Amino acid sequence: MLKIKMEGMTMQWHTRLVAAVTTLCLALPAAAQSALDFIRHDRNISASNYSTYPDNLTPQLTPPPAGKQPFYISHYGRHGSRYMSNRKGYDIPYNMLCHADSMHILTPLGRQVKQELYDIIADSEGRWGDLTGYGKKQQRNIVERMSRNYPEIFQGDAFLDAHSTIVTRCILSMGSAVLKLKSLHPLLNVTMNSSYRDMFYMNHQDPLLRDSMMTPAASAAWKAFKEKRHGNTRLMELLFTDTAYANRNISVDDLSYYLIKTAFAQQNTHMRERESCLMELFSDEDIHRFWQQENAWWYISYGHSLLNGGRQPYSQRYLVRQIIHDTDSILHLDVHGATLRFGHETVLLPLVCLLGVNGYDYETADLESLESSGWWAGLIFPMASNVQLVFYRSGPDDNDVLFKILLNEQEATLPLPGNIAPYYRWSDFRKYYLEKLDRYDASRR
Repeated sequence: MLKIKMEGMTMQWHTRLVAAVTTLCLALPAAAQSALDFIRHDRNISASNYSTYPDNLTPQLTPPPAGKQPFYISHYGRHGSRYMSNRKGYDIPYNMLCHADSMHILTPLGRQVKQELYDIIADSEGRWGDLTGYGKKQQRNIVERMSRNYPEIFQGDAFLDAHSTIVTRCILSMGSAVLKLKSLHPLLNVTMNSSYRDMFYMNHQDPLLRDSMMTPAASAAWKAFKEKRHGNTRLMELLFTDTAYANRNISVDDLSYYLIKTAFAQQNTHMRERESCLMELFSDEDIHRFWQQENAWWYISYGHSLLNGGRQPYSQRYLVRQIIHDTDSILHLDVHGATLRFGHETVLLPLVCLLGVNGYDYETADLESLESSGWWAGLIFPMASNVQLVFYRSGPDDNDVLFKILLNEQEATLPLPGNIAPYYRWSDFRKYYLEKLDRYDASRR
């Protein structure tokens, strides 16, 4: 497995920082080295898997080598913005505040927060995990830019082969994208599928890898990491008149965590149009600590963490093989079109790590190093996030097929040879990753 060398950190950090600034529409100095710098400018980066996809992207696209034309896109994307998956994240802080209110120790602001939580719960009831209107719009905008940036791929009777997991928000994301492309290109030959048969690669959750996420070493490191970021005295003083009683009966860490998560989740729903007091409860430093904990958890669970063997991203080995199979099946046919796949962040994140996109195959046992290394999960998997492989050739008989990889529509890097970046040879991709996956499969026998 390729490791990021420390002497290469500066250049990789700069590359990722530039991409982050472009993707998240931030305006920070290039010397910024901390997520806190980003948070002070735009807290959206801290929302982890509840961060929203940028509304208006203008990707900088490198012209292909002479004679090469785009003919195929292979895509895997997360569903668009959604409601929270269940009411637990709302009930925990709401019940805490209800208990405090019954003891008459809520401040006026505390009662305001309690009422806002009640309104949020009422709005979300029966919609847990549902795709929102904003989520549908994100998917339409993404494929509209795809069509605008690569019109040759969709011209005439091009094919559009779309797949989603069997989860409703993914099916609706697929439908939103396909309907938009069909409106732009009425002659498209469209197929859509959402089937248990495809779930082995569309949303594979390897039980052996899943059960080995929290090893004793990972659990101990995670506990120590969280303990360094414990407590929030300011929050307790804002919400409760009797902080001593509140501290004895309420978990400040749980209250802080779920209030922040609830606040961030609303930006994905129509509730973002209402005035909210939730985010005002927290300083930039509070949000930064939340971000650090979320980022470390996602790294342990889906990154190449040496605390659990560094193998979690291999859960997406079947998806990589499917991408290779689907691509190989059309390389020498006189066709053009796209394969779109709609799934989840628990697939997209390990896929990016497995491929080593932008150095996200970073291996470490030191959770404190993630921020300075640039391993920021929030840059990978906002709602509607996506990976696209865009393929180029001079014609069906061209054996020198090139491609580039896009992470959230921005040109990205891979650990592959070549001197034409951001373009790579498909033959190099096939060889490198098939050998990598074969080595892993052999190690499990």
